[in-house]
Amino acid sequence: MPSCCNHRKTWPVAAAVVAAAALTAAGVLLWVPRAAADDNPSGRIISEILPVGNHVHTAEQIRQVMHARPGIAYEEAAIQEDVRRLNSTKWFTPGGIQILTVKEPDGRVRVIVKVSELNGVVQDIVFLGAQHGVGDLPKLCGVRKGEPMNPMANEMGRVAILRKYQDDGRYFATVELVEGKKPGDTRVVYQIVEGPKVKVAGIDFYGVDKASTARLRQQLVTKKQFAGIMGGQFNPASMEVDRQKLIEYYEALGYLDVQVTPEVVQTDDVSHVRVAYHIAEGSQYRVAGKQINGVKSYPEDKIEALADEMKPGDRYDRRLTEANKARIKYFYGNRGNNVAVEERRYADPNQPGVVQVHYDVLNDGGVPDRVGRVTIEGNTVTRDSVILNQLDLRPGQVLQYPAVEDARMRLARLGIFDPEDPPTVEVVQNEFDSPLKDIRVKVRETRTGSFMLGGSFNTNQGVTGNITLNERNFDILRFPTSLEDFRQGRAFRGGGQEFRLEAAPGTQFQRYSATWRQPYLFDTPFGLTVSGYYFQRGYAEYNEERVGGRFTLDRRLDAIWRASVTARIEGVGINGIPPDAPASISEDYGNHFLFGVRPGVTRDTRDSYVYPTTGSVFDAGFEQVLGDYTFPVGTVEYTKFLSNKWLAREDGSGKHVLGLRTQVSVAGSNTPVFERFYGGGIRSFRGFTFRGMGPFENGYAVGGTFAWLNTVEYQIPIMANDKFHFVTFCDHGTVERSFEIRNYRVAVGAGLRLNIPALGPLPLAIDLGFPLNKGPFDKGQTVNISVGVFGSQ
Repeated sequence: MPSCCNHRKTWPVAAAVVAAAALTAAGVLLWVPRAAADDNPSGRIISEILPVGNHVHTAEQIRQVMHARPGIAYEEAAIQEDVRRLNSTKWFTPGGIQILTVKEPDGRVRVIVKVSELNGVVQDIVFLGAQHGVGDLPKLCGVRKGEPMNPMANEMGRVAILRKYQDDGRYFATVELVEGKKPGDTRVVYQIVEGPKVKVAGIDFYGVDKASTARLRQQLVTKKQFAGIMGGQFNPASMEVDRQKLIEYYEALGYLDVQVTPEVVQTDDVSHVRVAYHIAEGSQYRVAGKQINGVKSYPEDKIEALADEMKPGDRYDRRLTEANKARIKYFYGNRGNNVAVEERRYADPNQPGVVQVHYDVLNDGGVPDRVGRVTIEGNTVTRDSVILNQLDLRPGQVLQYPAVEDARMRLARLGIFDPEDPPTVEVVQNEFDSPLKDIRVKVRETRTGSFMLGGSFNTNQGVTGNITLNERNFDILRFPTSLEDFRQGRAFRGGGQEFRLEAAPGTQFQRYSATWRQPYLFDTPFGLTVSGYYFQRGYAEYNEERVGGRFTLDRRLDAIWRASVTARIEGVGINGIPPDAPASISEDYGNHFLFGVRPGVTRDTRDSYVYPTTGSVFDAGFEQVLGDYTFPVGTVEYTKFLSNKWLAREDGSGKHVLGLRTQVSVAGSNTPVFERFYGGGIRSFRGFTFRGMGPFENGYAVGGTFAWLNTVEYQIPIMANDKFHFVTFCDHGTVERSFEIRNYRVAVGAGLRLNIPALGPLPLAIDLGFPLNKGPFDKGQTVNISVGVFGSQ
């Protein structure tokens, strides 16, 4: 009975508490409409943050997610960011967060967070039918056990899983959300039908009239399966990328109204599709005129002269307008002005196919920016100095904006940072002084060591293997202090130096070397390269062994000029000389010591190191050699590349290239046989065997002290991808005993060049050479071949 009585006494109290809470909540909600009508709360001090409508999570849990706090000013942007944070918790229904404010009598503001919570909890996640990539699916769907049941998040997970399967080439995959559609569900169940990996059986173009379908294929990310077994994986997302690339290609040709519609065409085989691109080319536009707007700091005619790539009457070319914009931006940027340049096109309705081009220069403020602080983020192993040496940006100097992009590219070319997340160099406002702009560099380090296996064959030196160990971020002074330094990859790493070990055994030739290079010696513009090597080769006249070292100090003078000084110390052994060899060979039998110093300069303006089409290379040096022999050696080499845009395709590809090369070498009369000049072979003088032209005695090549070798080569692309070329050439020149011309050789021929990415950095070259004029004992050779194959890991 007492318990019964106590129960009856407690009930009215509990009822009163519930009623009071209900009235309070009702009062708050009745209060809310008036709150919306109050003055703008921005800038007012927050008095309280009051969550309402929450039943699962406490008010304090909600407040902890938010950054807004009592006592600080109310800012709308900050409150919206808090809403984003609350949504990211997945505690609430979509759109279930509402922020309301109430002005207090003292001028402060009360913030009411009205929420609608998710009540169910995920107890299990199931992937039915999944066979591939099962381990990635929980992360992809973004759903976790114990989280509130959120049907919208579950649907987003379904879409993410489907996209992943399609990205992996399973175009016909289906993913259905079977359970988890309702807030009251307890399981999230995905029904998956993976389907086969789909390959691209073919790519078709419809509506193409003015363009080359072969060149259109080169623009595509989507590729056809090769030989029915390799490549060709289909990804539907790539079709939109292809569509944009095709539009850009056509706009470069002046077709500004082009429309491209991709289509997936199913085949009888469910594991293959055909991809079709329907193209409406439209008219080709020409330029009526140009106009530059927004120029304030410089004479308009000076800026107009920069945009001279396209003239009235020329075919419109998007690539040229981009070049015009880049030149204007470069001009301003070099003077510390970070302007934007936008292009606008106006078509004249009364003149079809004609367009007026306007360039708008934005933010021409006139006051040059200067470099403030330079900060570096993300380098845990690499020293700051390695990165700073690539920037060429120092506090206080005028901020040359093109140097910012140059710095980013140089950092990327170092090869010590993640290519998937390449280095960034950002310009940010300095908070202390408006003309100052801070430079923020962000990098992400990656594996910098590599192991390469490969080989090559050419008619000069036979078959040669190649084994290479290379570290691109070496530090010769960072000794390990513990085993942890090895495990963490800190030992001998982080200095931006390069260390390379190479072994090249071969049938006729072998070489072993170790090379260390510091590109910025003591953080100066000077670079130092040190190498030690062992070399062995058998010639018809003798066997040669060399062991020695080289030390090169170099400095880049500007973008195209470089100066260097090289010292070499060598021991040279000559043996295996035939009994009937002349004295000019046999007298150099034995072991010899050489010490040489060679200053030199190089000028390089090529547009590409692999297949240059314009520019030139000039290299000159003079070496004085001392030791067992004393003699000078001087060499000058010049190569020029010329191309004619009128012989290229309309889109600028397919250039015909004329290459001209001349090399003059002179040595002293005391030069030993193993230091003299020889001609012949694929990289010297085609149509002759290796060392098969020049002075001979008793049928043995004895080399010369004067050589003048020249090449004229004409290169024509055969394929639309510009990776396969036909060449014709004329090699002419001579190698003589002294500074004279007695037997001038001439050879003509033709060949093929094939650049196969799978074969690594060396292309395939096949040349047929035919001597027209020979010396009395020269040895001819019609076929010259060179091919290299490399792989790395």
